[in-house]
Amino acid sequence: MDTRFGYTFPAIRGIQAKREYYVSMCPLRLIPRIFLYNEIELKPELRAQRTLNKNRIPDITRYILKNSNDYVFSAITASIDGDVVFTPLNPEVDGGKVGVLHVPMDSKFLINDGQHRRAAIESALEENPELGEETIAVVFFLDIGLERCQQMFADLNRYAIRPSRSLGVLYDYRDDLANLCRLMILRSNLFRDIVEMEKSSLSKRSRKLFTLSAIYKATSALLANIDIVDINEGSIIANEYWEEVAKQMNEWQLVRDGKVTSGEIRTDFIHSHGVILESLGVIGNLLMNKYPQKWKSQLRPLKKIDWSRSNYQLWEGRAMNGGRVSNTNQNVILTTNILKKTLNLPLTDEENRFESAFLSKNNGK
Repeated sequence: MDTRFGYTFPAIRGIQAKREYYVSMCPLRLIPRIFLYNEIELKPELRAQRTLNKNRIPDITRYILKNSNDYVFSAITASIDGDVVFTPLNPEVDGGKVGVLHVPMDSKFLINDGQHRRAAIESALEENPELGEETIAVVFFLDIGLERCQQMFADLNRYAIRPSRSLGVLYDYRDDLANLCRLMILRSNLFRDIVEMEKSSLSKRSRKLFTLSAIYKATSALLANIDIVDINEGSIIANEYWEEVAKQMNEWQLVRDGKVTSGEIRTDFIHSHGVILESLGVIGNLLMNKYPQKWKSQLRPLKKIDWSRSNYQLWEGRAMNGGRVSNTNQNVILTTNILKKTLNLPLTDEENRFESAFLSKNNGK
């Protein structure tokens, strides 16, 4: 091969499954040029990767542009269809593993993992061309056919597991609300020792009563469109609200005082689950705006509610579906309706539509 014409990548040669592969660094400006995405609609069995979900690209693009000083990307994995040549810099050092990878100009590159990163990089470069000189790691495999590429895609994604929503909140320092929730929990007499910070679901044996992801979502609803000076003020407002709610929940108090276990409460009652917390957040937002000086007293009727799971007549179809607690948008709205009625608060037009449809469905049974 004539190595004068083509791409050259500084690379490290490795062996995996008895096959050579290469690890290199590629300038971002080259990513859209050499990794062309085939937009032609092909049957799944003729593709070597999933179709591009264009809805994901703007979010990844914004992530790059808003965090241009500290964004992080993992390596792109690609296959090369071409007669590549690897030239060691010094065959006598480290077995000749460090060198230059020569790729003919007419070679084809296929992304096995990272096509959404590639599309977002292209989009970000249009707004900020200076990013083009930065680099991303690329792992190159040699293409030996469609079947092998499809198997690579399956293998690369076989054991991929997204981190739990709680862990995402715990480790996210760019999100002001995540920072606020962590600070609130740290300071809170209610939450400090009974919030699961890593998992987004709780086992029956868990000593925790709430999950961080549920607290995050509920607090987001609570503080929506409320003017807050900083994270510290927001955490104080949120903590004050949830402490007041806790006064209306005898079972929460019992768990905090160590008189009953979290598992017992979660088994028999629904008020520590995400659907209830989010509905309470919606209620709190309305009360703080409607009654800024006396919202606390407006919460007292919550004590009258029977929160037990066995109260199917009240909760089935609202907070529960088929006897299981559910946290869909519809469940949140229908649960919020019950809380609003209890507190004599008006329903929005959307809430009235959901309520009418729910009553019509259940009255027809």
